[in-house]
Amino acid sequence: MLKSLQAIIDYRTDNKEVQDRPQWLQYLISAEERVVNIERIHSLQELAQANHILDYVERSLRLLDRMKLSFWMKEVLEEVLCWAEVAKGGTVRDRIAWQRRGINYNVHNHGSAALFLEHAEDPQGARTLVVHRLIEGHGLIGQQIRGEVPFSESIVLSDLVAERWMTSVELESLLLALNQCVIGAVDENLWLAVQSEVEERSRYISSHTTFSNEPTKERIRRLRAASIRRGEDFDAAYDTLARTYALEEQIEPIQSVTLWYVEAAMQHFSLEQFLKMITLTVQQKMQGDTLNHISFEKLMNTMYYDYKGSKKINVYKQRIIEKYLGELTWDAIESGTMTDHNPHLTHLVEQMNPIPDTVFFEFKFSPAAEKLIEFCVEAEKSSLYDRAVLMLFDLFELRRDAYDRFHNEEEYLADMNQTADYKKVILDYIVGTSVLDIGPGGGVLLDLIEERMPQVTPIGIDISTNVVEALNRKKQLEGRRWDVMQGDALNLKDDIPVGSVDTVIFSSIIHELYSYIPFQGRKFNFDTIGAALKSAFDVLAHGGRIIIRDGIMTHPKDQCRRVRFLQQDGMMWLERYCKDFAGRQIEMERVSDNEVMMPVNDAMEFLYTYTWGEEAYIHEVQEQFGYFTLPDYLAFIHATLGTEAHIVTSRAYLQAGYTEALQDKVVITDEAGREVPLPDSTCFIVIEKR
Repeated sequence: MLKSLQAIIDYRTDNKEVQDRPQWLQYLISAEERVVNIERIHSLQELAQANHILDYVERSLRLLDRMKLSFWMKEVLEEVLCWAEVAKGGTVRDRIAWQRRGINYNVHNHGSAALFLEHAEDPQGARTLVVHRLIEGHGLIGQQIRGEVPFSESIVLSDLVAERWMTSVELESLLLALNQCVIGAVDENLWLAVQSEVEERSRYISSHTTFSNEPTKERIRRLRAASIRRGEDFDAAYDTLARTYALEEQIEPIQSVTLWYVEAAMQHFSLEQFLKMITLTVQQKMQGDTLNHISFEKLMNTMYYDYKGSKKINVYKQRIIEKYLGELTWDAIESGTMTDHNPHLTHLVEQMNPIPDTVFFEFKFSPAAEKLIEFCVEAEKSSLYDRAVLMLFDLFELRRDAYDRFHNEEEYLADMNQTADYKKVILDYIVGTSVLDIGPGGGVLLDLIEERMPQVTPIGIDISTNVVEALNRKKQLEGRRWDVMQGDALNLKDDIPVGSVDTVIFSSIIHELYSYIPFQGRKFNFDTIGAALKSAFDVLAHGGRIIIRDGIMTHPKDQCRRVRFLQQDGMMWLERYCKDFAGRQIEMERVSDNEVMMPVNDAMEFLYTYTWGEEAYIHEVQEQFGYFTLPDYLAFIHATLGTEAHIVTSRAYLQAGYTEALQDKVVITDEAGREVPLPDSTCFIVIEKR
């Protein structure tokens, strides 16, 4: 067994006195700050429960211990692995002292190499020089594969051959073994995935003395690997930005810069947002100083929190940062004429004195914003959540729509995509080859049209940037042929030629337009529905169709229902809903502790929200699902669109799923107490332009 492994075992079992521990181990076990790439952990709670750096070093040494290498190679690599991570350790006092001595512990390979040299028995010796160089370059090949390090940095390793400290064959063998240890200690499957590329780079470094950096676009592609795996169409997005702005000229300085914690900090942002952050950093670096390292560690550390026991992106901060970056124009960034346009958020590019070659990029929220975001995170566990998020919306002027469901957004989109069976009927009424899906959500209808109607080219249109970006990722990931674009449902002719569309689909979207858009200064305005229908009619060709699948009120309206709650919190839910719902006044008469009498449409409106559960409450309570009875809807269509509008079909029905979802929550009876089925929830209307 390696001596270093025995030292770790002795520490874990208290077999040796503190003074007998080697210095590298003392630094690792005395760490008071947790310097960990958050990509590699499942929960932030893990940071408080274990010494991840020591565990990682132990795993790397165990991999080395199993290798069949010459004695001198194993001895050299053991020392390299023992010291390679020490700059991530040390007490707070140690780290302050290191910084004062000019040791860059934030660039941990350089910092660890410097600390090794300080404690070396023979600082000028040949073996010391070799170990020092290998510590400096111990993760270099893996970082190059990820795009974090420019190829030119390879010279720190190749000089070992150029200066005749070893042969190219020896260096290649050392690099292969070293990289298997440092990458395999992260994840042995990761090592298997990159092994061939590591072998190729090890051979190249060992036999060359000069290195050219790859084109800027290719390096950015490596940095966006996680985003590309999630469906980002990198080439299209990059080429569009490069054509529109002097992009590569602005970000060219990164060619010679090492980037730290990029993927963990920025993979959830779009390519344009990512590039804006990079550009803001290189353009605002400290004047007159050489820039060698950019760290996004501070940004990474603020972008995650634990939700239901698992690490989760802080989507509250993400949405706010996205809006901030969206309001920063490229011209303003290039000219440096940016103003503090948001009093609650700004970006910072800071040096770590006294080390001038390293800068840190982060976003700084105002104390009020930080407290409000913390409140939202805590309020997820309570009934205060809806009020907390509404305050966040108001403070940052975020768009309140059904897509921005923050921490349960992925679950919501998955639920939307499970409605495919309900939407299949739409396909029977599509005409022509040009089809617009308004508010496409998770893309389920676009998928159905593509798969079952190969002659049709469906296009999804949404006003939300987040929806458009998510659908473009899905399209790229799944190789879909449909398109998606950003546009306003109330002004389609701004983006779509008049008379060019065969079918316009509003699938469960008109009630959202009605509920969220302050048309003519007022939400819950029937004129919003009229504007949406007219907008669709404008772009519709003669013979074309509008298909509506949406909420409906029960006819006649004057019926009442008794609602008996089967769960203790049911009455509390209803009282809360009556207070929070803004669509109209909800009427109820309390019959007993767990039963109320309500107008049928008020009862159904409440039950739609009650069905979704607590996490969706903040969004569902803002939406009025039923806004017309079927006769009223048909009359409204004729009054709005005139004689050109012909109703092909119209019907109302109860959407499957509501009965099952509510069976353990309520019992619904008529006014006499007889149990009755739920009334119709949904309408299906097809309008043809003649």
